[in-house]
Amino acid sequence: MTTEPRRPRGAAAPAGASRGADVPGRCGRAGTAGPCAGEAAGGQAARSGAGGGQATPPPAARGEAAIGAVSPSGAGGPERRGYGGGGPAVAAVPQPRAVASAAGPTRAPAPTGTAGARVLRFASLGDSLTEGVGDRVDGAWRGWAALLAQGLGTPGGHAEFRNFAVSGALSRDVHETQAPAALAYAPDLASVIVGVNDTLRHGFDIHDLAVRLDEVCAALSGSGTRLLTACLPDPGAMLGLPAPLARPLARRQRAVNAVVHVLSERYGAVHLHLGDASWVEDRSLWSADRLHPGERGHRAIARRFHELLTARGLALGAPPDSEPEQPPPSRTAKAVWLATAGTGWVARRCTDLLPQLLALAGAEVRHWAGGTSSRLDHLAENALRSALASLSPAPPVARMGE
Repeated sequence: MTTEPRRPRGAAAPAGASRGADVPGRCGRAGTAGPCAGEAAGGQAARSGAGGGQATPPPAARGEAAIGAVSPSGAGGPERRGYGGGGPAVAAVPQPRAVASAAGPTRAPAPTGTAGARVLRFASLGDSLTEGVGDRVDGAWRGWAALLAQGLGTPGGHAEFRNFAVSGALSRDVHETQAPAALAYAPDLASVIVGVNDTLRHGFDIHDLAVRLDEVCAALSGSGTRLLTACLPDPGAMLGLPAPLARPLARRQRAVNAVVHVLSERYGAVHLHLGDASWVEDRSLWSADRLHPGERGHRAIARRFHELLTARGLALGAPPDSEPEQPPPSRTAKAVWLATAGTGWVARRCTDLLPQLLALAGAEVRHWAGGTSSRLDHLAENALRSALASLSPAPPVARMGE
């Protein structure tokens, strides 16, 4: 089996090849939390599968829930193995060369339960959200992924879980470090949620992020792993920054969400939309730093993913409880966090992002005064369109007997 080489940055897609999306969708307007990329009514949605396909209808037409959206598995996505026992139902699709697997050309054997049933493996990749920051138990972070793992399993077997996520991780870290480790683990399910930290760096490049995430998703999906993804609110809205500072961050996060939406459609991921206004505005879900969920928020994410997986027969255990087990942090604890970890975070961003963000804010003010703010939106959309055009064609699917 051969795969087409990746097109150079900005190059046009060949006729008949799937580029992920003809026109990039938007996740709300600048400075606001809006619908997931490609889901705005009347907008062009992502296309998936070789040669393109029908435009994705708006969420209401697809029957998606308000706080979570499922990206349906398209015909171009790989078939999935059963979790009740036996070996893989699909042959491995060659991985992108940039994401090397430490496991070699074949998947590592999965453990079996007491009744001989195959044990489901769940791996989580990403940053502090998935590491569990905001949900501390016995002096360590737990988080939504660990809570979700408790509700996964197979008849006669439990679920095995490994969390590869690390606080502060960028898409580069997931691509270069976490993905190879996850491939060696050979999971049945893998969550890939990253990108917010990329938007908070002065070197943010939507093209590079899109290519990295595409290669990560292709490698995992090609090995038979079912993906979990999520679109997230922009940090400017979460922190309540002034409009000139919030709008550049909002554009960046909308671009990241658009890429995630396109890749979710392409690889048949179970997709959860967390950029909805109801999610952002419910302060009971968030921790003191206003950027990470608290225990209640982590439980809400785990329960929603569990609901989506249960509908596909991939979660056979009980859903996580919605009510927190730990008491909420006191005002003193919040103040201590803001004076220690919070101050350190602000200091790091001041030496990295702040100089560029101030320059971007100045451009926002100048364009607003001149009535040309739409030009900044068009520039961001053009960069996103170029990034989506550079993605590899939809990967071939290798099935038994073909």
